[in-house]
Amino acid sequence: MSAHSPAVAAPAPLDHATVRSIIIGIMLAMLLAALDQTIVATALPTIGQELGDVEHLSWVVSAYLLAATAVTPLYGKFSDIHGRRITLLVSISVFIVGSVACALAPTMLALILARGLQGLGGGGLISLAQTIIADVVSPKERGRYQGYIASVFVTSSVVGPVLGGLFADHLHWSVIFWINLPLGLGAFWMVWGALRRLPRHDRRHKLDVLGAVLMVGATVAAMLALTWGGTRYPWDSAEVLGLFGGSLVLWVLFAARLLTAAEPLIPLAVMSNQVVGTGTAAAFCVMGSFIGLSIYVPVYLEGVIGLSASDSGLALMPLMAGTVTGANIAGRFMARMTHYKRTPLVGLVIAAAALVGLAAYPDGLPLWLVEVALAAVGLGLGTVLPVTTVSIQNAVAMHQLGTATACMNFFRSLGSAIVVAGFGAIVLGAIGGDGRSPENLGALTPAMRDELVGAFHWMFLASAAGLALGFVWLLLMEERPLRSGAAQHAKEALVE
Repeated sequence: MSAHSPAVAAPAPLDHATVRSIIIGIMLAMLLAALDQTIVATALPTIGQELGDVEHLSWVVSAYLLAATAVTPLYGKFSDIHGRRITLLVSISVFIVGSVACALAPTMLALILARGLQGLGGGGLISLAQTIIADVVSPKERGRYQGYIASVFVTSSVVGPVLGGLFADHLHWSVIFWINLPLGLGAFWMVWGALRRLPRHDRRHKLDVLGAVLMVGATVAAMLALTWGGTRYPWDSAEVLGLFGGSLVLWVLFAARLLTAAEPLIPLAVMSNQVVGTGTAAAFCVMGSFIGLSIYVPVYLEGVIGLSASDSGLALMPLMAGTVTGANIAGRFMARMTHYKRTPLVGLVIAAAALVGLAAYPDGLPLWLVEVALAAVGLGLGTVLPVTTVSIQNAVAMHQLGTATACMNFFRSLGSAIVVAGFGAIVLGAIGGDGRSPENLGALTPAMRDELVGAFHWMFLASAAGLALGFVWLLLMEERPLRSGAAQHAKEALVE
């Protein structure tokens, strides 16, 4: 036991009814964040027209992502200091206030600022939910709950765009933000009551404010460079190169701060943990490929296969359904298998093989075979997500769960931004702009379509290469035995 930690007894395990109420509460909180990432996209054209500003429309998405990604590690550290319940309540409250500000925004600038505020709240919802699951469920049983988390994201990815379009066309675009009010209040009420019995593992800590400022600055500069590169400015422009350079300098200063601070924002014990490092790297590669594919496969289905915008949304469902299925399979196998890494390793091989097949015949496969390949890709990707999350949480002490989980989510978000920017450079460069709009895809000349086919050949190969890199990191990740009881996990953590 640490010399600075008081002697406390391990908390008694919670009964099934309490665990179920906690899981329902945090899944509702996660739905807030997941739905908000998908419901806005289809309403963007309407928002731009009504507010009279189309030029800055992309910032409605970027402002949220920038803020949410930058503050994710802060929420993890804060929850390790002050407890999960109060931290999640703060996150939900900020998200609700930001949603109301978005709905009332009279101008595009006001909406962008409100989206940034909303992101400051949304950045804590997902990582805190995963951390709370780790607080109440043993690592050996935790994988099945990660499958439920995957189902929340897939549900939002299917329902969100449909609701966004319906609200914008038949009600008002502000409804996409007003809907967060009842959902958020419901989540707040569930969390307020259900999490009162949540075990506490917090210790006396100090928040490294300087380290937080350096990390947020480095993240924002990197995200801005990835967002603007190839769209607003050329990749070799002074603006983009300056942002990358500034981000690099801030990251170096942040690394120096980690080495010199008495209690750094991200403890070295977490950063140097073999499972945390390799598991986060694997998740970085796999989640980046998943998000990149979910954004640009609809462009492939419309521009190459020839589907309509609505049909391409339906055709994307095998990728999403496969992800949920893979996550549930891997989660359940974790509780039964000693060598639980085998499932995602096989899954990645299947997914990479399907991507290589798509790359080999980007224009020559019938739609049903493309759908089979997408389902195989989703199945393989889904197996990685619960295994990396649970392995990382199983490898750290209970009082470091928030920090470790938030760091993993932070790098997954950063990986997604990097891969999306890379895929965008490949695909959008072939059609000379923002080819994600149906109008542009419908107006492709035969020569432009041929270029798009070639672009997707390289995009699918790049995605397969990313999965191969994820396979290597996962292979290197140490396969530690999973703790079989929450009480045992807490008891062992007291002496770590």
